[in-house]
Amino acid sequence: MASDIDFASNISEFLHTKLLFWIETMNLLQLGYKCKTSLQQVAQNINHSKAHRSDQYKSKASNIVKDLQDAANFAAYFSANKAALSTPHLYISALATWTGSELLTRWKSQFRLLPLIKGFKMQTPLLLLKANTTVSSIAFSPDGTKIVSGSEDNSVQVWDALTGEQVQDFQGHTDSVTSVAFSPDRTQIVSGSDDKSVRVWNALTGKQVQEFQGHIDCVISVAFSPNGKQIVSGSNDKSVRVKQVQEFQGHTKWVTSVAFSPDGTQIVSASNDHSVRIWDALTGKQVQELQGYTNWVTSVAFSPNGTQIVSGSYDKSVRMWDALTGKQVQEFQGHTNCVTSVAFSPDGTQIVSGSYDNSVQVWDALTSKQVQEFQGHIDSVTSVAFSPDRTQIVSGSDDKSVRVWNALTGKQVQEFQGHTNWVTSVAFSPDRTQTVYGSDDNSVQLWDVLNGKQVQKSPGHTDGITSVAFSSGSKNKSVQVRDPLSKQVRRFYGHTKQVTSVAFSLDGTQIVSGSQDKSVQVWDALTSQQVQEFQGHTDGVTSVAFSPDGTKIVSGSYDNSVRVWDALTGKQVQEFQGHTDCVTSVAFSPDGTKIVSGSDDNSVQLWDFLTGKRAQKFQGHIFRVTSVAFSPNGKQIVSGSKDKSVRMWDAVTGQQVQEFQGHTDLVTSVAFSHDGTQIISGSTDRSVRVWDALSSKQMQEFQGHTFSVASVASSFDRILNGTESED
Repeated sequence: MASDIDFASNISEFLHTKLLFWIETMNLLQLGYKCKTSLQQVAQNINHSKAHRSDQYKSKASNIVKDLQDAANFAAYFSANKAALSTPHLYISALATWTGSELLTRWKSQFRLLPLIKGFKMQTPLLLLKANTTVSSIAFSPDGTKIVSGSEDNSVQVWDALTGEQVQDFQGHTDSVTSVAFSPDRTQIVSGSDDKSVRVWNALTGKQVQEFQGHIDCVISVAFSPNGKQIVSGSNDKSVRVKQVQEFQGHTKWVTSVAFSPDGTQIVSASNDHSVRIWDALTGKQVQELQGYTNWVTSVAFSPNGTQIVSGSYDKSVRMWDALTGKQVQEFQGHTNCVTSVAFSPDGTQIVSGSYDNSVQVWDALTSKQVQEFQGHIDSVTSVAFSPDRTQIVSGSDDKSVRVWNALTGKQVQEFQGHTNWVTSVAFSPDRTQTVYGSDDNSVQLWDVLNGKQVQKSPGHTDGITSVAFSSGSKNKSVQVRDPLSKQVRRFYGHTKQVTSVAFSLDGTQIVSGSQDKSVQVWDALTSQQVQEFQGHTDGVTSVAFSPDGTKIVSGSYDNSVRVWDALTGKQVQEFQGHTDCVTSVAFSPDGTKIVSGSDDNSVQLWDFLTGKRAQKFQGHIFRVTSVAFSPNGKQIVSGSKDKSVRMWDAVTGQQVQEFQGHTDLVTSVAFSHDGTQIISGSTDRSVRVWDALSSKQMQEFQGHTFSVASVASSFDRILNGTESED
């Protein structure tokens, strides 16, 4: 413990007394741009080191992490400051004009004669980034590897997000392209245009797949539904249409903004007719009309859980509505001019809004109180967005700048300046390390938030950009199969939410997958084609498995049920009710007559497949059960739990046979060896352990993973284990 405290003390002393000179030295070596990322990496490492340490160390480490983050921001400020190019004196050129933290106070105390600048308000850009073009709409592919952009030169273009090279140029529109989006499986791109058409393109070949005509005025906004099977478009002809199959009529003036609900069942639209309307995405019928505005409604968005809607208007107000009843829940007053853009935080607790009054404001969604107001833009704010972890907010403005703000303190973290025309749209990457934005100067640009450097600039458009977006995240809703020899990866697309569990059939010809979209899907392992989709669960599916003969599939779900399906017909054969909380793990017995399930209700339960009745309930775990498995002869069951234990049960009597203690954190996965004499377990303590099934003694411990072990399995002579991410 003493060494930990000494280490923390040494780091703290270095930050307070030596760090300024290190930054200055790095700058003299023309390596100043590396300071911020280096300090952030150290902060991340120290944050990870707090696990399983003393409370005293954790307290010191938390303070160090805060100081490192402050130092990282200061390093970026200094290295981007023009004074850094002309003087080695860091404490004179930047320290005098940097405001804010406790660390700053300590630094300034070392320089008693430091100039005091009164009335200074820091608006100097941390970085000066130049761009010279205009694009109307941009979006990332779901896997983040591609960017699609629409332009006023009538083209749709696809770019490599890593190299910035143009990959595709889709020609076909006869007027400006106003909006673009990737399909959830990234195989298609949809575009809307002033030529009144909506077009769908093959993202790989660049060929036009479909063209939807019907709008009688400019198409302003387009989007795919979460399952990729529908396209919604909004137009200046006052209508909202879904893939030209549905047309939503009701607005009496221009439609300004459209969005799908998170589950894809509803659409919300805003209009210059002063209304917000909710539509049934399947039938095209209007579900609700939200009235109350006295001027144009400019922006709408669903809350992450789909129960609420936020809207902004020319009447200077931001309003929140109940999506079910259509009633106004909150009104947020504070802007002194038109509200142009609104968005929910990822957890739905806050709302951010931008306005013609040049400000960005953050509101508490529950109390309607203003939490923060960010001042700095010198012209209208046109677009706002939260970072995925809600710690930062990005804003674009008619003052030609993009700014990043600390959502908690209200301080400006970055300013990207250099556009020669209005910035029209901004967005964070899922990991909040990058921002993308488009401008009326015809450019789409990608910037690194950490070091402030321009990552890519995608030229090619000949007119203004109107909308940009990043992909939704790394959990790309696909099933992937990797060939161990060729290392090729085949992807199976169809799920609309995160895939939680996958399994091969015993003969390897089929794959079953479960997802948070409540469905179970079966795939042909060779062709990647979907063979079946089982619907019936009322909440996300957590675990799936084939029966030994491949004719049945069992699934467990957050709806507390275990269900069995006919793999050939897709019909539900059995439903086992008895768990009182989420079912986390399911498995067939080797002879296919029994099913075992583990649950968050702390129990392991055994079911008779033929009768549909519960055969046994195994009690003993004191926290949720995370994984279950049968022994090769079907006579024993092994289970792992959050209580850190692995337990073995007699499948016939229901009695606990063994308890294996040794893991220091949640057990994530358990399995029997091929001969049933050993048990393998993985844990969030980053270890894999092998136990003697007869004596309960630990035979092996494999250390080396730097992340939680998520899954373990045994072959005839080897143990396979996997972590939650690359380590």
